[in-house]
Amino acid sequence: MAVMKIFVTGGAGYIGSICVEQLLNQGHTVFVLDNLSEGHRAAVDSRAEFYEMDLADRAELFPLMEHLRPDAVMHFAANALVPESMKNPSKYFRNNVANGINLLESCVQAGVRKFVFSSTCAIFGVPQTIPITEDLPKDPINPYGESKLMFERILNWYGKQHGLTYVCLRYFNAAGCSQKFGEHHWQETHLIPNVLRVALNQKPHVDIYGTDYPTPDGTAIRDYVHIIDLAQAHILALNLNHSDAFNLGSGDGYSVKQVIETVRRVTGHPIPVVESPRRPGDPPKLVGDSTKIRKHLGWQPRYDTMQAIIESAWQWHKSHPTGYE
Repeated sequence: MAVMKIFVTGGAGYIGSICVEQLLNQGHTVFVLDNLSEGHRAAVDSRAEFYEMDLADRAELFPLMEHLRPDAVMHFAANALVPESMKNPSKYFRNNVANGINLLESCVQAGVRKFVFSSTCAIFGVPQTIPITEDLPKDPINPYGESKLMFERILNWYGKQHGLTYVCLRYFNAAGCSQKFGEHHWQETHLIPNVLRVALNQKPHVDIYGTDYPTPDGTAIRDYVHIIDLAQAHILALNLNHSDAFNLGSGDGYSVKQVIETVRRVTGHPIPVVESPRRPGDPPKLVGDSTKIRKHLGWQPRYDTMQAIIESAWQWHKSHPTGYE
C-alpha cells in the first residue's frame, strides 16, 4: 500500500488510538482529531499530529480539512453507550449523525476520496439468524444502532452524489490492548476490563446478568475481536476502490462464563461472581460473520482466541492500573 495521509476522528479513544498507532507503524502520516470528552490526550501516539476539536465546530473543522487535505478519513468519533442512548437519544443523533454530516461536508470540500466508517452490528437489532451476515435486515432496537445505520445510509448518498468511496466496518466488542495503548473509558461498561478490575482488587466481584439463556452454559454469548486485528481491518479497507460494508466477528463468540474463566486462568485470581437476573433486551447470542471481509480484503486475525485477548489486556491494565490518569 502507498503511504497516505490519514485523518482520524476519535483518535484519542480506545479503538481510534490503536488504529492510529498501527497506521503510524505502517509509515502513514496521521492527523488526529478528538474533543477529549471520552478520549485521553495520553492515548494519542506522539508521532501523530493532534488537534483538539469538536466536529460540531464547522468554523474550525472546514479550514483544517482544507489545510491538511488528507487522502482518507477514518471516522471513530461517536457516542456508543446503548443505555445512555435510550435515555438521551438527541445526544446520539446530534453527535453520531449531525456532526458526522459536518465531517462529510468538510471531506467533499477538501476533495477527500476515501472514508472508513467505524459502524456496529447493532444496526441489525435482534438478528434473524446467527452468525450475522451483511445481508440480514437492518432493524436497530436502540438510538445508538439507529444513529449508526442512519450514517451508513447518508454515506451511501454522499458516495452517489460526490464520488466518495466509503467502507463501513460493523463489529460488536473490540477487546484486548497493544503494548502501549489500551482500554480506559470514563464509564466502563465492557465485560473484560470490568473482570480485570476484580483481578486488580479494584472491585469485589463481577456481575453476571442471566444464567438461564439457551446457551451451553446458560450465560449470554458475545463476539470479541482483538483491537489490533480490528485496526488491521480498517487499514485493509483503505485498499478498496469501491464502496462496501463488512461485518467483523469471530464466527462463534464466547459466553460470559468463558470470558471470566479465561481471566481466572491468565491472572491467577479467583474472580468472585454474583449472579443476577437477565437485563431487559439482552439477546442470548450476538456473533458476526466475517467471511466476506476475509474473502475480499484478505483479513486474517492474528489474535483470534480469548486467551490472546485477555493476555494482552491484562499486561496493559497491570501496567496502567488507573488507565491514562
